[in-house]
Amino acid sequence: MINREPRWLERYQDGQHDQVWHEFRQLGSAIRAHPELMEEAQLVCDEMAHRARRNIELTVQRLSDEGYRFHRNDAEETPYVAHYPPTPAADEHAVWLQQQFGSVPLTLLSWVRLVGDVWLVGTHPQWTSSASADPFVLEVEGTRHGSGSIRSYFERTWNNRRESRPFVLPLAPDKFHKQNVSGGGPYGLVLPDGCVDGLFSWEANMPFVAYLNWVFSEGGFPLPSGDRNQWRVRHRLIGDMLRL
Repeated sequence: MINREPRWLERYQDGQHDQVWHEFRQLGSAIRAHPELMEEAQLVCDEMAHRARRNIELTVQRLSDEGYRFHRNDAEETPYVAHYPPTPAADEHAVWLQQQFGSVPLTLLSWVRLVGDVWLVGTHPQWTSSASADPFVLEVEGTRHGSGSIRSYFERTWNNRRESRPFVLPLAPDKFHKQNVSGGGPYGLVLPDGCVDGLFSWEANMPFVAYLNWVFSEGGFPLPSGDRNQWRVRHRLIGDMLRL
């Protein structure tokens, strides 16, 4: 029997974010044996996604106001849309992820349905080395490519995986590829995973929500250098960010 303090959503909305995520981590995948708890946990994850989307929209707007140019990580710096909201097919895409990869963390499913795809790679007029700060990128629905294209990419990666290693669903290029230079493997979520929150794999592994909180606390650029202009930009971006 699972014992837990009730009212997860209410407590989360009251600011007990860390406590609620800690309880979810303690439950692990055992929560899936209890549909009523799964439903309540999904409500928390949906609330997290609403807060994350608000942070993203605010970050994109602030960067745009600063004259930041969002572009691809190619030599031509092709203009790029920073945030694609979920399409009407997002719910079906979340179902497909579960059918293809088995257990998928609830946080990722909420992200697909409620947040969308994000690409913060670009150039600031006073901060031309922004790519070196590892700008936040997370593309799950693959709106810019079409859902069929990203599904094929996910399937190829899954089929080519080495059985002895955990599978990482590739959701973003690493910090070197964001600078259009040779790098390592992409960032992503370790699957399958039956927990409420997943394990995000980048230079290290950490809970997905913890990674998102870190990203937003740095204005969308989690690895800023000591450059004074970078610090000034970051300082203007982080105000009023919601904790997830």
